[in-house]
Amino acid sequence: MSYVDGFIVPVPKRSVAAYRTMARKAGKVWMEYGALEFRESVADDVAWGKRTSFPRSVKQKSTETVMFSWIVYKSRKHRDAVLKKVMADKRLAKMMTGKAPFDAKRMIYGGFKIIVDF
Repeated sequence: MSYVDGFIVPVPKRSVAAYRTMARKAGKVWMEYGALEFRESVADDVAWGKRTSFPRSVKQKSTETVMFSWIVYKSRKHRDAVLKKVMADKRLAKMMTGKAPFDAKRMIYGGFKIIVDF
C-alpha cells in the first residue's frame, strides 16, 4: 500500500498567494525526486468545532485560513528515500532561509500508512 505525509498549517489570508508560490516550487522538487502526488488545498468549508476541528488544531486566528496538504509515495521506504533527497536539495534550502508565509510552529504533520485505497 502507498504511504502519505499529511500536513495542516495556518496561513495568514494575506499570505495565501505567497504560500501557493512556495508550495508550487516545493512540489516540483518533491515530484522530481519521485513523489507520486503533491497536493495543497485551502479551507473552503471548515467550521470551528466545539471540541475539535481543523481551525482548533492549529489555533487559527481570525486573519488566517487553514491549508490541508499531502504527499503520496509508494511506501514508507520510498518516502524516506525521497525525503532524504528533498531535504538535501539546495532549492528547498533556499526557500527555507527567508521568512515563511506561515507559522511553522503550529504546523501539524505526520506519516500515514494507507489502509483503504480505491
